[in-house]
Amino acid sequence: MATVQKNMCVPDLDNAPPVAPISSIQATGMPSAADLPQAYSELQQRFQRTTNALGSAAHDLKTPLAILNGYVELLQSEKLGPVSDRQREVLRDMQASGKRQQQFIQDFLTYSALETGGLKMQYAMGNINQGLSDVCRLWSTRFQEKGLALYFLANDKLPEFPLDSPKLERVISNLLENSFKFVPQGGTVWLHAEPYMWERRATAQPASSGERRRQINSQPNSVKVSVSDTGPGIPAEFHQEVFDDFFRLPSNGNQDGMGLGLSIVRRLVQGMGGKVWVESDPGAGCKFSFLLPFKPVSNSASKGKNR
Repeated sequence: MATVQKNMCVPDLDNAPPVAPISSIQATGMPSAADLPQAYSELQQRFQRTTNALGSAAHDLKTPLAILNGYVELLQSEKLGPVSDRQREVLRDMQASGKRQQQFIQDFLTYSALETGGLKMQYAMGNINQGLSDVCRLWSTRFQEKGLALYFLANDKLPEFPLDSPKLERVISNLLENSFKFVPQGGTVWLHAEPYMWERRATAQPASSGERRRQINSQPNSVKVSVSDTGPGIPAEFHQEVFDDFFRLPSNGNQDGMGLGLSIVRRLVQGMGGKVWVESDPGAGCKFSFLLPFKPVSNSASKGKNR
């Protein structure tokens, strides 16, 4: 009986070249404890590059968009000739779209500066009532066009104190924009500010009765600003997540925006030494509040997700 001999190649293990070790990341896709510092450093560098690229792209888009919006305003002024009703309607839509794009770009730029630590607080003595009034005046026309009521009454009990007016106004503007997006026609938005005694205990030890009496009789050391509305509300499970970067409620998928407005609010408020939170129930509206100390802190705007 004939036999068939198979040719088999057997490697020479003794003379084989050494094989490079495979890291745990290459083998499993997950870093081991030893690889974690390197993986974290690489992730930070990649995130930094992405953030810088995001800021550069937003900056490059800012100038041509401003020029385009300028041409739209020039056409609306009819300095280049009369405009028909239909053309005026198209120009209004173009102007509204241009403003939305400008807001997106500004959000990108602010987020990039906050994430890279490039946004510093610049304090000067100021009247917070004046800043809140200015922001309300800027938003009043848009609120009226949508059929929303916006109320603000200055509080004479608030003293002048060091504040970063542009960043404070950005916080208020973002909160008003949030209400503007979600409050239906016929709704109401209230802006309110008041002195507040913010108790910050450095330790968990209970205060004595004398200390508690001194706290009760202490003068306010901060301002509490609130924006309340009659919108659809936010479920309790999202009260923390709404301040995260790029977060959008599942029910708001069709709304404009990138989910940066409230994230920027949180970062700016924390950068000024304050804190922000939301009180809300579904169907019962929202109340966003934040505290700012009368004595400013000397740190830059907050990075990351620390709360």
